[in-house]
Amino acid sequence: MLAEPIKASPAHAADVDARLVRLSEAHPGDAGTIVDVRAESHPGDHGVGVEELQRRLLEFGFVEGAAIEVLHEGAIRRDPIAVRLDDMRVALRRRDAEDVWVLLERLSPKRPAR
Repeated sequence: MLAEPIKASPAHAADVDARLVRLSEAHPGDAGTIVDVRAESHPGDHGVGVEELQRRLLEFGFVEGAAIEVLHEGAIRRDPIAVRLDDMRVALRRRDAEDVWVLLERLSPKRPAR
């Protein structure tokens, strides 16, 4: 007999939804796991095509399951951002970070209230 799939409670699903954010919305000190990379926001706004941007992000290591932590953000409009991506440090523009979805596991204690 096969086991029944585990069903998440509505409260658990709401908690996961609240912690699932675009990397561009994360703040220094936030950390989590990449769950998806899909270059679809603002095509042409990046200076390269959507497929090229997605390829570049994947080549840098922005892949599903990678650990990520926001280390620093620039002084002007919080751009660019610096992240620890597994064992590397990478800087990228916020508009490129919009295409990386992260499940936050740790929120910064200095995170602004919503």
